Amino acid sequence: MIEPRLAAHMLVSVLRRQAEAHGGFAMVIRKGDPEAGSLMIIRREKGENPTIFEPVPGSSATREWREIVHQDIDSEEYISEYCQRLASRDPDIWIIELDVPFAQRFTDILAAIS
Repeated sequence: MIEPRLAAHMLVSVLRRQAEAHGGFAMVIRKGDPEAGSLMIIRREKGENPTIFEPVPGSSATREWREIVHQDIDSEEYISEYCQRLASRDPDIWIIELDVPFAQRFTDILAAIS
């Protein structure tokens, strides 16, 4: 039996609240389909070092994430272009940016939604 999946807009809401609870903040860069949209996260630490994370497809009961792109802050253009390419392939995708004080806080946030 397939386990029910949390609606995308609910997952985004949880991410935003978890980011704030861990001393960071979240911003929705792009809204996708409220029910079935996929999700991409851009993580920043104190406004720097953007890293893109996407869910790993698989049969695991918990949601796993993998790092896709890690660029220096000078490469904002690359991050923007990557997001645009992804959105053109998947019009239902949500793009969320989480700015956290430390990488460990981001790990804690992801654990809360797994």
